[in-house]
Amino acid sequence: MENNNIYLAFLLTLFAGLSTGIGSLMAFLSKKFNPKFLAGSLGFSAGVMVYVSFVEIFPQAKKALIEDYGYQTGYFYTVLAFFSGIVLIAIIDKFVPSYENPHEIKNISIGESAMPTDKKLIRMGLFSALAIGLHNFPEGLATFVAALEDPQMGFSIAVAIAIHNIPEGIAVSVPIYYATRNRKKAFTLSFLSGLAEPVGALVGYFILISFFGDGFLGFILAGVAGIMVYISLDELLPTAEEYGEHHVAIYGLIAGMVVMAGSLLLLA
Repeated sequence: MENNNIYLAFLLTLFAGLSTGIGSLMAFLSKKFNPKFLAGSLGFSAGVMVYVSFVEIFPQAKKALIEDYGYQTGYFYTVLAFFSGIVLIAIIDKFVPSYENPHEIKNISIGESAMPTDKKLIRMGLFSALAIGLHNFPEGLATFVAALEDPQMGFSIAVAIAIHNIPEGIAVSVPIYYATRNRKKAFTLSFLSGLAEPVGALVGYFILISFFGDGFLGFILAGVAGIMVYISLDELLPTAEEYGEHHVAIYGLIAGMVVMAGSLLLLA
């Protein structure tokens, strides 16, 4: 495994994680968001993630595991790892209370009306940061491992995850800002919450490096595909529909698939 690939994989993971800071900046630069644009962007991210999961990641995982275990057993392990990834991220979601879960927040626009008390706002922001950390940890490992296997695929995943991290940054920074009136503090906490992604990549890599091989990488990639499909169906698309119209989210989804397919065709 070349060092260049490791450095690139880490940089892509860092980019994806710290995009929470972009969301924080967006919250401070504008008092009113375009819900259709956000819905389309989230749908686009879901389209990229679903397409790359089923067309690229799952087949690569299946190929690696079949080479190690034979067709029948390898295919079974691929499916098992795929659904294990879904179960893992679903369990993480289950232990985050819906009110503090950034993916469950109904309205992230900045506005003065109907704001809770300062203590409640701080609690909301801090718990959102914790929730983001829990979600971003496996996402970081997913991006890192995918980039090690195929830098182009890792880049696509990093961009998709970065897009879906932007509203998470807003979810952290807005309540903390309105509780403290301190933009710097709100931005810093939002920015730092995204560090869970590169931390997840590094911790996962150094713990699992001794196991790295084609077969083991197959298990990880299949699990990554499951995680990304769950995030798309449970978080990105429902959130996109909360912010905009149903068809805007679906058009974004299709556009994401088209762009991902086109990029893969160009590099084939």
